[in-house]
Amino acid sequence: MNLGVFVNPRKPDVADAFGRVCAAFEKRGWTVTLDEEGGAVVGRPGVKRFWEGADLVISIGGDGTFLETLHRMGGAPVPVAGVNIGHLGFLTACQDEDVDQLAEVVTGGLHLQVERSMLRVRMREEGGKEHEFLALNEVVLMRGETGRLVSLEAKVDGEILNEYRADGLIVATPTGSTAYSLAAGGPLVGPRAEVMVMTPICPHTLSGRALVIGDDSVVELSPSGDSPEPILFTVDGRDILRVAPDSVVVVDKAPNPLRVVRLPGHSFYETLRKKLLWSGGGL
Repeated sequence: MNLGVFVNPRKPDVADAFGRVCAAFEKRGWTVTLDEEGGAVVGRPGVKRFWEGADLVISIGGDGTFLETLHRMGGAPVPVAGVNIGHLGFLTACQDEDVDQLAEVVTGGLHLQVERSMLRVRMREEGGKEHEFLALNEVVLMRGETGRLVSLEAKVDGEILNEYRADGLIVATPTGSTAYSLAAGGPLVGPRAEVMVMTPICPHTLSGRALVIGDDSVVELSPSGDSPEPILFTVDGRDILRVAPDSVVVVDKAPNPLRVVRLPGHSFYETLRKKLLWSGGGL
């Protein structure tokens, strides 16, 4: 069995965590391939395309590292497990001290694979370059360097929904409903719900509310107004691009879901209670 590993080189304990992952999987007969940048940090040779030929990919860091791992993989159909260093994460499978258990259940085929829907996003940046991205959490259009509100026209399935005057607009998956969309006032959505969430960021009017739509919808976002302000674009909080003034950003459901590896007994709602400090029924 082959294991691909991506590590966050900025985490202070990543070398120790990687050592535990290697020990846990190699003693069970796995071959471990590390990413190139991580190899320079932990003192072990690595390769750029660490996921190729892998039966499983592990990200070592946190939720941000998990997202970076997915974007490096570019939609490759390999299941991914996150090993968290630090605080409890929504996306990770376990803490780094639990990797021996993870290796045991994965090797024995006792793990869970949870499908998470992703977004396909197409846009054109200033200069005319066309891009296509995959997003696990969200796509965001937001105000640029001037700090002024932006005007965005939103269409759903070809029909005009609204013209937003706001700091920006988020289109999120159910997974992303616990991330930036939640901070902007959007609803929490169960991970198996077949929906997308459109959440305005600090809208200029009180009627600007989050909207939940079916994930079979096609969302089109474009700059509007007579003199549109610069609009920035980002997917899962990564690289920031400037949207061309005549560009239409098209968002729909990606054809293939992400397969996330979980330990037996994992519960999204238990994680939700812990992260949000909700009571568990004992009060």
